[in-house]
Amino acid sequence: MFTLQKQVDISAYTTLKIKAKAAFLAVIKEETELQEALSWARLQKLPVFILGGGSNILFTQKIKALVLKNEIKGVRVIKETETSVWVEARSGEWWSTLVRFAIERRWGGIENLYYVPGTVGAAPVQNIGAYGVELKDTFVSLRAINLKTGKEKIFTKKDCAFGYRSSVFKNKEKGKYFIASVTLKLSKKPVLRLDYGDIRAQLNEQGIKRPSVQQLAEIIRKIRDNKLPNPAIYPNAGSFFKNPEVTKADFVGLQKKFPEIKFFPGSKSGLVKISAGWLIEQAGFKGKRYGPVGMYEKQALILVNYGGASAKQVLAHVRRVQAGVYQKFGIKIEPEVNII
Repeated sequence: MFTLQKQVDISAYTTLKIKAKAAFLAVIKEETELQEALSWARLQKLPVFILGGGSNILFTQKIKALVLKNEIKGVRVIKETETSVWVEARSGEWWSTLVRFAIERRWGGIENLYYVPGTVGAAPVQNIGAYGVELKDTFVSLRAINLKTGKEKIFTKKDCAFGYRSSVFKNKEKGKYFIASVTLKLSKKPVLRLDYGDIRAQLNEQGIKRPSVQQLAEIIRKIRDNKLPNPAIYPNAGSFFKNPEVTKADFVGLQKKFPEIKFFPGSKSGLVKISAGWLIEQAGFKGKRYGPVGMYEKQALILVNYGGASAKQVLAHVRRVQAGVYQKFGIKIEPEVNII
């Protein structure tokens, strides 16, 4: 039987640690508890809000709903061949636990996503990505529960409509499903992605020419540790802004004006992705604090709550950064974080 709490401050369940109150809260550890909670919410005619690791979210108001803190965990192999393995992870499992499960067995495909914060269930919602790899690259399917009916549905890769930091669960199906588990196809003979970000430089520095999956994952962990603040010390939500994309024609003009501009291949042909962190740094916000809020001194993409920040102060800073980047570059940057 699920346990219900009333009028709960849920800031402790988020990495930004911004105060926000939920009308009702239940911590769910089994799917039977999920179904009981959904039945209760239907009787009360209350909406349901799913909270995973709380690492990519900013609450700006009271949540007049039943908030379900997802702690349904577990990882298992469901199919295996000589070259591939299919792994199913339950949605409340920490994403990094799943990555460790894979790299300990030398299975490739998600090692570049090591140390991405959050839970497995949040990964397809955001189509998480890092160092040239996205979730969709290994994604097979997911199992979801309709929040209104309690019925199960399988979503294929096509059904999920993955885009850059986007999916059907951020658009058409937003707020309609509880993602129960995710299935990925990993490789026993991995082809490693090494030419994104600082990976190659770290490999050269360590004299590693042909890294293993474990070595690559360890390098990525070190890169992230050096650049990203520990949420336990500096509350943050990870990368706060998406890398904007512009047409190749527009990029040519930008590059002429700003030759040092950092860029990557776009999500589609004809587009170029520009580093939002570079834009924010060049606009003068890296390491600069405005009261209890600021962009981290080692990575301008990370918005930090230095202590006691309110949602109002965070939103004001978001608008300040957006305005500064647009004024200097004529580029609009959008939040990657889910603002509620």
